[in-house]
Amino acid sequence: MMASGIYHLASPHSQVHNSLASGADDPRAASGINVVGERADDVVAQWNLGRMYAAGDGVKHDDLRAFEVFRGIADAHAEEIPGTPQARFVANAFVALGNYYLEGIPDTEVKPDIERARNVYTYAASYFGDRDAQYRLGRMYLDGNGGPQEPKQAARWLSLAAGNGQYEAQALLGELLLNGEYLPRQTARGLMYLILACDGAPRGESWIRDRCALALKQATAEERAAALVDLERWLNGQPLKP
Repeated sequence: MMASGIYHLASPHSQVHNSLASGADDPRAASGINVVGERADDVVAQWNLGRMYAAGDGVKHDDLRAFEVFRGIADAHAEEIPGTPQARFVANAFVALGNYYLEGIPDTEVKPDIERARNVYTYAASYFGDRDAQYRLGRMYLDGNGGPQEPKQAARWLSLAAGNGQYEAQALLGELLLNGEYLPRQTARGLMYLILACDGAPRGESWIRDRCALALKQATAEERAAALVDLERWLNGQPLKP
């Protein structure tokens, strides 16, 4: 499935394309979406359309249509140069596809396909360096989702995601380091990642703030001081000591 570092999605999705060719009303016109822009290969407009279908934002919620939109972006722009303004939208489309493959879409031809989900996440994580893909890939390796648990691979991808500011990866990596689970116990480093996760998490993720507060309360003064040293190095862009 890899060719010159590029993961091609066209053939795996061909079975879904026909299911979308039915003559259903297209809500884009009613919602004021610029269909011309979509046809003009505007990646951002396409991505936003997929997001709207996925969230039911201004249009009827339709995961299958969202899947097809994201699939079209991935097919057409898999070789987008990382770092370009469009690249993050392409990478996010890959992550959305991976999520759909992981769970499937009920009552459609899109069935759960863990191996394909992992492949899609791997491409987005490796080629685009997408932090959400890195987190999801690390989570799959940690949970043994689709194969045996691989803690070393999990730690690698979670560390990359955490280093890129993905708050869920920071929280999970912090927990693993605090508890010495799968990884050597490093209390101060675990505290640092939890503090970063707490700072970056949305308001609804109260469990992260609760866990961070508890971890800080349970840590010794020396551990808290060491965590603050690591945090200062992180914030200043300095490499962390092993």
